[in-house]
Amino acid sequence: MSAKPKPDAQANSDDPPKRQPMPFEPKKSVEKKRSVEKKPGEKKANQQPITASPVTPRSNTASPKRTPSTAQGIPDVVSRRMVQRVAFFSGIPTALGMSTFVLSYLAVSQGWFDLPTYAVLFVSLGWFGLGVLGVSYGVLSASWDEEAVGSRLGFAELSTNWARMTEAWRSQNQSQRNKKSSSKSAPNQSSEP
Repeated sequence: MSAKPKPDAQANSDDPPKRQPMPFEPKKSVEKKRSVEKKPGEKKANQQPITASPVTPRSNTASPKRTPSTAQGIPDVVSRRMVQRVAFFSGIPTALGMSTFVLSYLAVSQGWFDLPTYAVLFVSLGWFGLGVLGVSYGVLSASWDEEAVGSRLGFAELSTNWARMTEAWRSQNQSQRNKKSSSKSAPNQSSEP
């Protein structure tokens, strides 16, 4: 007996399967994709008919093209600088953490000296922990300015970037608090005569 695959119930349906949006995907793009997937003649039961809006003429001036320096995101120069620093500041401790196992095996198997297993564990955990910290330090110690290369160890850049990051956290928390306080006070204001 061979098991035949059962046809999917949605495969026979006329409606396209609904997908869940990704966590980072904006809600507007999901709605736009769903509206494009619908057939032109289809309408939902509770959907209002679409009326034509007046078309506004576009200006002859072209919109400025986005260059990598004006686009949102990390510029390529800064990104490469960060990756190089992360590879250095986390790669060396991670390699030393792995070599701890090899060196301790050689020391015990050759009879050079006896190592307790917890010593190998703590030494390797220390190196791996430094490797994890090296990832953060590599990103924060790189110069985020495209033109400035920064210092070799990046102590000055670390303090500057740390200040930028904490300021961004504070402003984001403040804006979230303002949103919450305005959303709580908005229903109370509408109920007053």
